[in-house]
Amino acid sequence: MLDALPHRFEQLPNRPGVGYKPQHFSAIMKDAGAVDWLEIHAENYMGMGGRPLAQLRHLAERFAFSVHGVGLSIGGEAPLDPEHLDRLKQLVGWLQPARFSEHLAWSTHDTHFLNDLLPLPYTQGTLTRVCDHIDQVQEVLGRQMLLENPSTYLAFAETEMEETDFLAEIARRTGCGLLLDVNNVFVSATNQQLDARAYIDAFPLDKVGEIHLGGHDEDADETGAPLLIDSHGKPVVDPVWALYDYTIAKSGPLPTLIEWDNDVPDWTELEAESARAAAILDKVPA
Repeated sequence: MLDALPHRFEQLPNRPGVGYKPQHFSAIMKDAGAVDWLEIHAENYMGMGGRPLAQLRHLAERFAFSVHGVGLSIGGEAPLDPEHLDRLKQLVGWLQPARFSEHLAWSTHDTHFLNDLLPLPYTQGTLTRVCDHIDQVQEVLGRQMLLENPSTYLAFAETEMEETDFLAEIARRTGCGLLLDVNNVFVSATNQQLDARAYIDAFPLDKVGEIHLGGHDEDADETGAPLLIDSHGKPVVDPVWALYDYTIAKSGPLPTLIEWDNDVPDWTELEAESARAAAILDKVPA
């Protein structure tokens, strides 16, 4: 087991960050521009050694890190995978990130792992299960986690409460924080013909420890109505920037990540997205 890195950064700065990609290592070390912190997907670094961890070691001397999980299946019916959780504990224990986050979603069924983040109904039974899983994660990691709101494409008939109320109750019961993905809000609101600003108004912004911004693909359903797909493969669109501006005006500055995981651009374009977030953050008092 690797020795833990020095714990240099206990908090993420209320500034822009980006999802780290190895092809950007040299550019970041030379001139990070508007980028003040970095995030990695946990599953990409579990059990890895050599060059990937050596790069993280160098970057961790200069930047705060957030670790974002995509494979715990927090909302799944089955117990959490103890081997996955143990590998996550080793990574977090070594990197000493300022934050760890996961999704309000499920991705496992019996012994099968689904390469997707699937939504769940907001019922009392689901609430209890999610809270139990979060309690387990926080106990094993010895730290608070953040839970991210999902992008959704339909609503479940058995849902008993609003998503914002569901998330607020999870935070109240478990003490976890929340990760507010503004693009997910826009995607879900468009797909379900909801008011995105009303969602932000109802969201427990005092529990938010991190914000995500990303791109999406545009399609149409069988009736011709707009259908947005959360893809993380394009620039943030203007309506999402406007919703982010609205959110930051209500919440004050918060650590803001630019997510770009597919068709990743060169560093110049990614840094320019971060600079746009920085301009919005600079407009509101700390």
